Amino acid sequence: MPGVRIRGHGTTLYNCLYRGDDEMLVNAHLWAVNAYGAPLWHLRRADPGPGSLFDAYTASPGEVWAGAQPWEG
Repeated sequence: MPGVRIRGHGTTLYNCLYRGDDEMLVNAHLWAVNAYGAPLWHLRRADPGPGSLFDAYTASPGEVWAGAQPWEG
């Protein structure tokens, strides 16, 4: 699909993030709780800039993405 990129990494992540533009779903993983039973937060970018929760979640996987290897399917 045009514009879709996939990369692989070996980093342990403790949240699943699903982002579209200025909205994000964060599935917070909890010990002994399946993902479908864990909290799901719906974040919206209200005030861009340092210190915002949205931008903190945006920056974290960006660092993982930068070190990941492109997948050639």
